[in-house]
Amino acid sequence: MKEALALQLQTLPSDPGVYRYYDKNGKLLYVGKAKNLKKRVLSYFNKNQVGFRTRTMISKIERLETTVVNSEYDALLLENNLIKEHQPFYNVMLKDDKSYPYIVIKNEHFPRIFLTRNKIKDGSEYYGPYAKVRPAKVLLDTIKHIYKIRTCNLNLAPNKIAEGKYKVCLEYHIKNCEGPCEMMELEENYNLKIEAIRGIIKGDFKLATNYLEIQMQKFAHNLEFENAQNIKERLETLDNYRARHTVVNPNIDDVDVFGMTSDESAAYINYFKIRNGNIIQSFTTEIKKILEESDEDIMEEALIEIRQKFESTSKEILLPFHLSVEIPNTKIYVPKMGDKKRILELSEKNAKEYRIEKLKQVQIIDPERHTNRIMAEMQKLLRMPAEPRHIEGFDNSNIQGSNPVGACVVFKDGKPSKKDYRIFHIKTVEGPNDFASMEEVIYRRYRRMLEEGESLPQLILIDGGKGQLSSAVKSLKLLGLYGKITIIGIAKRLEEIFFPEDSIPLYLDKSSETLKILQRVRDESHRFGVKHHRTRRTNSTIKSELEEIPGVGEKTIELLLKKLKSVKRVKESNLETLEEILGKVKGKVVWEFFNKN
Repeated sequence: MKEALALQLQTLPSDPGVYRYYDKNGKLLYVGKAKNLKKRVLSYFNKNQVGFRTRTMISKIERLETTVVNSEYDALLLENNLIKEHQPFYNVMLKDDKSYPYIVIKNEHFPRIFLTRNKIKDGSEYYGPYAKVRPAKVLLDTIKHIYKIRTCNLNLAPNKIAEGKYKVCLEYHIKNCEGPCEMMELEENYNLKIEAIRGIIKGDFKLATNYLEIQMQKFAHNLEFENAQNIKERLETLDNYRARHTVVNPNIDDVDVFGMTSDESAAYINYFKIRNGNIIQSFTTEIKKILEESDEDIMEEALIEIRQKFESTSKEILLPFHLSVEIPNTKIYVPKMGDKKRILELSEKNAKEYRIEKLKQVQIIDPERHTNRIMAEMQKLLRMPAEPRHIEGFDNSNIQGSNPVGACVVFKDGKPSKKDYRIFHIKTVEGPNDFASMEEVIYRRYRRMLEEGESLPQLILIDGGKGQLSSAVKSLKLLGLYGKITIIGIAKRLEEIFFPEDSIPLYLDKSSETLKILQRVRDESHRFGVKHHRTRRTNSTIKSELEEIPGVGEKTIELLLKKLKSVKRVKESNLETLEEILGKVKGKVVWEFFNKN
């Protein structure tokens, strides 16, 4: 470690704050926050606690700077601002420079309502931003269907209207506007509609419902049934929109929800902004892992960034796990049951669906990256010293000990390499003994690979539980390979993963790609073994019938099957055909055997 840096590490404060790492050229490498600066920074220089990527970054550090703040939350805010400003190479970031649309209620007489991507400080009200433009358009269309709002950009100040400068346009004649430009609608009544619309945008439908019900009753009282029916249809439109967007208890108000799923290379976070039981914002993003960031580290970064992006001031946040940081005047909950738990599960489901969609895209666009991610995931989950680029799977197949075969299938980079498949006819085992058969097959396979100098696999998968795995381990020990190759067993009933000398199995998530590859290797070894066992059994049955012919040996049988393909065709062949294949003497013997009656 550099002398100047070592001295700095000894004098670090134990207060909350932000630390910054620089390389020899003064380039900012990383910005981090800490509750205790000394404890956090020193943890980076403990080689036993950090991974390869973190060690790579540490090797480049020449200089360290720190800033002390009052609380961990202040450190989180400062860290977030510094990351956005400097974009250090080793920091995770929500790299999202898209401009999102807002719904704006203009600050003017008879306000217009429309979508915009530009916020102007003119006193207008901006709602959003919306992560997707479609929900915003659906909301605007619903509002326009319920309320007649002007779309022109005229200056409808009272003095301008009083001067009679304007005439109603087509929008009035097709009944999309009530003509405020010719004083056919009072500003007071128009503002009541705006107030109700403001509530709809915020997820509060009470004002809008009350306004329309009063209008409907007034028309009905005056026997204007056609107008009353028109208002009723608008109420139904509003109710349909509310039903589609109310997903939780309406009493759950002003809540932010963050769902998350992650793998070795990235985290996926979904955000819901909920008001009056309605999801009024939904946003999902992918965050690439640069170092060995934990889910908690990424969630802290994303929580601040996303709340700033969507201008949330909610005082309640629902999360899938606890965070160490506390946000002033805001309660963070990890719900265990009820409606809040269900909405958190919905958010997590959205994050998982987004991850699946992204992985499918990567698999098509960048298959190498897709493979690298899966290999890294398998290495971690199976506690391996290296990525399993070369996997070999084994299974035995027999019926009550007859015609036993052992199958070996080979997968490279997660895909079958069929040219490397091998079948072993069991030689040393009598009767149905799967354990002894597995021991023989593993020994023969890897003794030959060692003799021929072939590259060994990183992972051996045994189809079966502890018994088959123990038998395979015996052979590896005899060959001096135990501990040099990772070997595991997979039991089919519960998909349990067994490790040698470990009585407690590993259970992988059913959607895990690691489990899917292991299942595919297991199923392929079973298929390959059964196929060759059936072939051997069939050949054995065929040969046994031909072996009954006096004077016919192994070579004659092979010649007949090679030319005629089956016993049936041998039986049906005429004397001339058989004599042409075998000669006159043996041809006549075979023909007479099948035609003696």
